Amino acid sequence: MWKWALDRAGVREPVLRRDYTEQRRVVRRFATAEYAAARLLLPAALLPHVVAAVAFMHDTDDRIDRGAPDERAAALVEWDGLVRKAFAEGDSGLPVLRCLVRTAERHPDVRVYVEGFLRGCELEVAWRAIADEEELEQYVREYSLPALMLTACLLAPADVSGRAVFMDGCHRLICAMQRIDFLEDLAEDVRGGRLGVPADAVARHRADLSRPGAALGRLVEEQADRAATDLAAAFPLTGVVEASYRPFVRALVGVQGLRLDAVRRAGASLAVRSSGPPGSAAAVLLLREVAARARRAPRVGL
Repeated sequence: MWKWALDRAGVREPVLRRDYTEQRRVVRRFATAEYAAARLLLPAALLPHVVAAVAFMHDTDDRIDRGAPDERAAALVEWDGLVRKAFAEGDSGLPVLRCLVRTAERHPDVRVYVEGFLRGCELEVAWRAIADEEELEQYVREYSLPALMLTACLLAPADVSGRAVFMDGCHRLICAMQRIDFLEDLAEDVRGGRLGVPADAVARHRADLSRPGAALGRLVEEQADRAATDLAAAFPLTGVVEASYRPFVRALVGVQGLRLDAVRRAGASLAVRSSGPPGSAAAVLLLREVAARARRAPRVGL
């Protein structure tokens, strides 16, 4: 399957095939469920390019997520230079960038979102707290959305009107995803001194983020409600992409619903532990989409 996917994606050079296979191992290790969804639900020709984009995003996050703010900023400057050099020369000493360059050659929109993502990383390395909804929207617009679009742009419809609906849906989806991320990681973020839940909401509820309590429970429920509103607004995505991408997009949106349900169940206990959807529920959702895709596949006569 993987070798066939490389063939369909136009990756035929032995060195690049090894590079993409290396990125596949990385992505499969740190994002097992997401890789499984892409592997089972996306057309084979798209899979290596999705892997390349996700691997690049993961490598970037890993490089800029360690040390003090000035160390993270310096790491970003160095990485930005390596990425730009790779695009300028059409090659790199790093397999992850060789794959990124080839994927951007086949899908030029990727290059656009690489630029936006790297600019957004400047905000990511600098932030320590989010004051209010306006700052959260800025964070999503400048960092989270370009990060999502590194892969989502591979699924974008060609027509202008469809792209407008697609972009709005992606924006609403990542708004929900980012808010869910901040809730899931509340305990870890508090310990690390980087708080994603808007500070004005924390103050309004007079919530103590370090221990479970009724006020924190109300804060979690409020933030979950906001995420639910954005997630509901993202559902048009499933109708605007081409038919072969719809099972994957439905699964992606559906998993966010499972994550949101888990956050609601955890409530105030998020002060001391993270949350996530049951693996069995995610597996059932994925298998349902695999079965639906199989039913819609054209039958070959005997």
